[in-house]
Amino acid sequence: MSNNKKQNTKVNDFQELSAAEQQALLEKYDPESNTRNVDSKLKYVIYFGLLGFSLFQLYTAIYGQFPAQIQRTVHLGFGLLFVFLLFPARKRLSKTKIPFYDFILGAGAIFVGSFWVINYKRLVQSLGSLETVDFVVGIVAILLVLEAARRAVGLPITIIAALFLVYAYFGEHFPAFMAHRGQDFDSIVNLMYFSTDGILGTPLAVSSTYIFAFLLFGAFLVKTGVGQYFNDLSVAVAGKLVGGPAKVAIFSSALQGTISGSSVANVVTSGAYTIPMMKSLGYKKEFAGAVEASSSTGGQLMPPIMGAAAFLMVEFIGRGVTYWDIAKAAAIPALLYFTGIWIMTHFEAKRLGLRGLTDDQMPDRKEILKKIYLILPIFLIIILMMVGVPVIHSALYGILACIVVGWINKDTRLGPKGILDALVDGARTALSVVAATACAGIIVGVVVKTGLGLSLATSLVKLAGGSIILTLFFVMIASLILGMGAPTTANYVITSTIAAPAIITLLAPDTAQSAIPLVVLLSAHFFVFYFGIVADITPPVALAAFAASGISGGDPIKTGIQSSKLAIAAFIIPYMIVFSPTLLMIDTTIGQIVWVTFTAVIGMLAISAGMIGYWYRKVNLIERVLIILAGLLLIYPEGYSDMAGLTLFGILLVIQLATREKNVVTL
Repeated sequence: MSNNKKQNTKVNDFQELSAAEQQALLEKYDPESNTRNVDSKLKYVIYFGLLGFSLFQLYTAIYGQFPAQIQRTVHLGFGLLFVFLLFPARKRLSKTKIPFYDFILGAGAIFVGSFWVINYKRLVQSLGSLETVDFVVGIVAILLVLEAARRAVGLPITIIAALFLVYAYFGEHFPAFMAHRGQDFDSIVNLMYFSTDGILGTPLAVSSTYIFAFLLFGAFLVKTGVGQYFNDLSVAVAGKLVGGPAKVAIFSSALQGTISGSSVANVVTSGAYTIPMMKSLGYKKEFAGAVEASSSTGGQLMPPIMGAAAFLMVEFIGRGVTYWDIAKAAAIPALLYFTGIWIMTHFEAKRLGLRGLTDDQMPDRKEILKKIYLILPIFLIIILMMVGVPVIHSALYGILACIVVGWINKDTRLGPKGILDALVDGARTALSVVAATACAGIIVGVVVKTGLGLSLATSLVKLAGGSIILTLFFVMIASLILGMGAPTTANYVITSTIAAPAIITLLAPDTAQSAIPLVVLLSAHFFVFYFGIVADITPPVALAAFAASGISGGDPIKTGIQSSKLAIAAFIIPYMIVFSPTLLMIDTTIGQIVWVTFTAVIGMLAISAGMIGYWYRKVNLIERVLIILAGLLLIYPEGYSDMAGLTLFGILLVIQLATREKNVVTL
């Protein structure tokens, strides 16, 4: 009783956002959360329909998939149907009633989703020759996918996909470096819906297998209360440190990223608790929002799940790459990202003289440690993938583990209703992913059919004059633009298809796809992935920063600028990956990994001190320039630059220590 009272007092002190306020923010900045709450008997139809969606996916995960076209179209049909039933055509429309036209669109989704099932044998034997009914169904499928993506994902990806369809048809009228002979309507429809290179391509294939399984795993984790536990654990670990609330936000968001596939959702979920806490202890509105936005965005870069992009990366790179290879390669870059934010918030707290939470604001650590079992399913799936268990089976074992550990405590126990609710929640979460990956398949299909990726890559390298720095800079800008407003999965599909080939062309010119070194492929894909993700905190769009400002009450643009400043590591790490693939832990030694990581962390410390303007004391302009220079030298992966950077860093450190302020807080 006393512990509950203490917890309630803390929440009131920090003015945590209510569930209604959180939902309002999500609906404003995250299209995936703008759903209906149907109040008629139809809600039971929707509930059991979503349950059927999950059961279909579980059946194929356990007993094996159907032929590719059937597996993917059934998955697509389920997704489109419930997007039209749950996502209104416009935000201002009723959230409790479904208009008649959405029932019509839903019927179309059922027809499209079952067409391959009914006509599989004929369509396979037709060898691409379309009958009139096939052509009509294909057109309907394309239009439904575009509309579903607009509702559930947002307008940017829909516009991009539509432009690519226009490009496919009018290719001969484009500038020479982009021109192609053009495709007729029959060819486009055939590509989009009657082959496995368009809507039914790799993105939807991954959605219908790995991604859905892990979304179910995430839903079961949430049902066991792991989300709130992450917040409590973060407070217990970091709450009393210098600037504790900010470090709580970083730690919590890194953990939340393991179960969240959305930067905005991550901001609202953990930020509703951490941002008021930061403000109450002295952080400015914009800085408090920026800490949460940059940390939550980084959650998408955090293995093992990486916002579900890791599964797509396995399929896009191919070459026998396993999911564990991707998760392992992402580990050090993610560590450096969060280290950079952690150090910056530490220096900002020291500059402002902020301390951590007081004893009476801290939760009972013993009670928190008693619930450490809640995160065991996450460790289980990591271990299973390390020893070679297939990804989809690892997710299934993780779901079973959630049910088992939930029974340890009656507060987290999942009964039959809890299990059914988790299955429904998982299916509901998957709807936007289905729409995003299907729409992204349109883009991928056009790029593959027209050779646009190679044409753009060659043109970009020529524009940069063969300079690797200029090429990377142009790819960075392209990835930031393409990633604006897109969820993680669609974001990666777009950037890896359009922007990554430029880096591959530069690093492995005139090399057959099968002969391109794996380290080159991983470097290129991680480069565009990082910049596509940080678009969420890069003005002028910066959806994660805007959502954070909605909680903090700060200025959205200023919050975005502060977020970009705190996430400076994300603008440096991709370049490090290209110049020093050692960070990806491929074909390297432990000694090399330790040295590169050590110099990179020291470099991030130096850059953070320069960006904030405080180390052991305030630093003047000249010192800031020199500290940042030392950091850049340490981050650049060459022996001579490391030595020069360490020397300069050491000199500046001695000066700081010799002239530091008395009684400075150093914890």
